[in-house]
Amino acid sequence: MERPRLREVDAFPTQLDGKAALCLRDPQGFSDGVLFLPLAAAEILQHLDGTNSILDIQAAWVRRHGELLFREQVEQLLALLDEHLLLENARFAAARETVEREFVAAPVRPAFHAGRSYDADPTHLRTTLDGFFTSREGPGPPGPPRGTGLQAVLAPHIDFARGGPTYAWAYRAVLEAADADCFVVLGTAHSALSGRFSPSVKDFGTPFGALGTDRAFIERLLSRTGRDGIIVDDFVHRAEHSIDFQAVFLQYLYAGRRTIRLVPILCGTLSDFVLTGKSPADDPVVRRFITGLQETIAAAPERVCLVGGVDLAHLGPRFGDPQPLTGAHLRRAARDDEAMLQAVTAGDAEGFFRFVQRERDRRRICGLSPIYILLKVLEGAKGQLLRYSQWPDPQGTVTFASVTFP
Repeated sequence: MERPRLREVDAFPTQLDGKAALCLRDPQGFSDGVLFLPLAAAEILQHLDGTNSILDIQAAWVRRHGELLFREQVEQLLALLDEHLLLENARFAAARETVEREFVAAPVRPAFHAGRSYDADPTHLRTTLDGFFTSREGPGPPGPPRGTGLQAVLAPHIDFARGGPTYAWAYRAVLEAADADCFVVLGTAHSALSGRFSPSVKDFGTPFGALGTDRAFIERLLSRTGRDGIIVDDFVHRAEHSIDFQAVFLQYLYAGRRTIRLVPILCGTLSDFVLTGKSPADDPVVRRFITGLQETIAAAPERVCLVGGVDLAHLGPRFGDPQPLTGAHLRRAARDDEAMLQAVTAGDAEGFFRFVQRERDRRRICGLSPIYILLKVLEGAKGQLLRYSQWPDPQGTVTFASVTFP
């Protein structure tokens, strides 16, 4: 504890009982719930990088504020962080080892977000999902399956409570038009990956039953791509929601109707290319993955549909912007999203990526990697925007959409 290191956490300003506070959340799910701290704690947290002692933190406080920060105050904060497993230390390492051992031993990836982000009871959850189709913003109940061979769909990965009707627009199209036996789901990785891409070979548990993973497809993919930068890592999928939510919707649609298989692949950040101005396609790992996925789909004995679990812009103080959002900000966000989505529906992967590059990703496009990869795999296929939505919150607005590629 003499040179404490804070783990990678989500930290954002919020309001608690009418007062400004700092919210900390563990994106890897080792710590349940959230931790609220006084905003002033942020200044201490920025020094928790494993190089500063408690004395260093006290000295930095005195230099900035001209007043004492007592050792007991720092130790109390560290004890609270330690209690919530937010420090890189022996206690967290032991907890991680236990969780990882239990996860590896489990026959399927448990439905981590059941009871958190959606109802764990299948009857109640089905009623909720049914309601997304018939709500005022929804597309209406699905029609009979036509099996016209839908190639791909982009669906949100925001929680169901905020994005449910927009999910329904995407998945009505899947049920009506996709005749796929295998769904390759490209999800946004919200925590660091060992490589650029991380497939999982575990079946995915959902309240509607387990959705089987197509291990043979993954093996054929890896035989084409190699394992340099494309690393099977089941554990990184444990608490990730961008694929979990798609698996829930797929099982909701198909459980009891027919058997489908899942290919879950998390896509790591492409922010290094945003900063350098280069195309991700210049990277041999990215290029090999795109080509390998194209070839594996083309040679597959089963019918395949691509799914991108993606959100768009993340705006407001919660995500690092200086001021709360106004109606003018949200209208500007809609205009910017519309321009960006024109490249998406045109099937222009490089145009889409250049749009984000020009902005230097100032709007934090959360689906950047999966959208780019999906567009490259489809090689210019034209899409149709079904629904664009915003979850308007002055402190943190998220935008998202549903797009199909017939």
